[in-house]
Amino acid sequence: MLPLKDTRLFRQQAYLNGQWVNADSGKTIVVTNPATGEILGTVPEMGAVETQRAITAAQCAWAAWRDKTAKERAQVMRGWYNLILENQNDLAILMTAEQGKPLAESKGEINYGAAFIEWFAEEAKRVYGDVIPANKQGQRLVVLKQAIGIVAAITPWNFPMAMITRKCAPALAVGCPVVIKPASQTPFSALALAELADRAGIPAGIINVLTGNARAIGGEMTANPLVRKLSFTGSTEIGKSLMQQCAGTVKKVSLELGGNAPFIVFDDADIDKAIIGAIASKYRNAGQTCVCANRLLIQEGIYETFAEKLAIAVKQLTVGDGLQADIQQGPLIDMHAVEKVEAHIQDAVAKGARIVCGGKRHVLGKTFFEPTILADVTSDMRVAHEETFGPVAPLFRFKTEAEAIQMANDTEFGLAAYFYSRDVGRVWRVAEALEYGMVGINEGIISTEVAPFGGIKESGIGREGSKYGVDDFLEIKYLCMGGI
Repeated sequence: MLPLKDTRLFRQQAYLNGQWVNADSGKTIVVTNPATGEILGTVPEMGAVETQRAITAAQCAWAAWRDKTAKERAQVMRGWYNLILENQNDLAILMTAEQGKPLAESKGEINYGAAFIEWFAEEAKRVYGDVIPANKQGQRLVVLKQAIGIVAAITPWNFPMAMITRKCAPALAVGCPVVIKPASQTPFSALALAELADRAGIPAGIINVLTGNARAIGGEMTANPLVRKLSFTGSTEIGKSLMQQCAGTVKKVSLELGGNAPFIVFDDADIDKAIIGAIASKYRNAGQTCVCANRLLIQEGIYETFAEKLAIAVKQLTVGDGLQADIQQGPLIDMHAVEKVEAHIQDAVAKGARIVCGGKRHVLGKTFFEPTILADVTSDMRVAHEETFGPVAPLFRFKTEAEAIQMANDTEFGLAAYFYSRDVGRVWRVAEALEYGMVGINEGIISTEVAPFGGIKESGIGREGSKYGVDDFLEIKYLCMGGI
């Protein structure tokens, strides 16, 4: 048993139309702790039929929720926000148990995820329309912004709480109901959020959480004409497939997909600060984030110094079960993730890279992996073009600013990029030249609810967070009034 103060937060049923229910078939999915391999519990293995019921329930509940004022919805959401913070410790334990990240990181995610609820509850009060100067006598031209309708959200396992609130908070705030499909590896965080939403008084049908078969649930979400918008975070491959499926009913889509983030360190940078930023960006969540540094581009004059200092810092990272004290890196999510990391390292070494530290499975066994640094990495290696999604920092060399920009942009992805420099001219030039939706300048952690999160190219469509994140859940309506 998990050491929860409130055991009701550990839910093993889906949440549909305000009720806790099992799958029609009675089938379940087993959820395990990646750090120990122990079974945590089970969740229903639902499919298209249950998803259709959830969508119908959302449709029935929509009008009453939409017709509330923004302030009324905000008050209910504030209650949900408060309950999340009051139960932060229990939610963090649940998250670490099912996902593996250190408890401190889980607590940070609870705060981060809750912040989206607070932000959008307030921001929805400022969804303004426009009055356009008329081009004819006796006319008035007005623009309204209205809730788009039912939102389907498919979320990943690496941030099992924040990815839900980042999608659902703006939807709820402007008056949309949501149907959520969390990752099967990490469903308990989502179900705990639903429990707290129920306690906060969010009406039945406005939040629905379905666990089960991703293909069947996703297929109904994308095909059902009642669903007006799909929001997805995950791989580019699956995002493209969902986008194709949504074309049949011309749904609005928001996609936050894969990344291949460059982390550039110029020779005028503060190297010690760049090391701190690299550790935070690369090894947080064991490197299993879409915005983590995937390629470290180091200017040749400081390459060896940077590698030595980074190795000293990386060797100090403590690896273990995230529920234990003072752990800085937990396990990878499953053995497939371990095998991918190993394949990337083996490919790089075979093509001339050298292992500075790490490079193999941790002595703890299971899915633990040593924090790794690779040096003398070149563009023909898999780590240059594929998202590793693990604790591997490959160090590339570059000579000039132009070469660094070229190397950074040499990818189909465009989610996040980072660079370190103390030259103000270079800061502007490089920031503007990088083909990415987000750029961290002398910062390794850039995510916040007040700024727009999202990518360009094959890293996605749309933005989450900030005032811009509201727009993806609204439709614009133009009113032309004559005879005035």
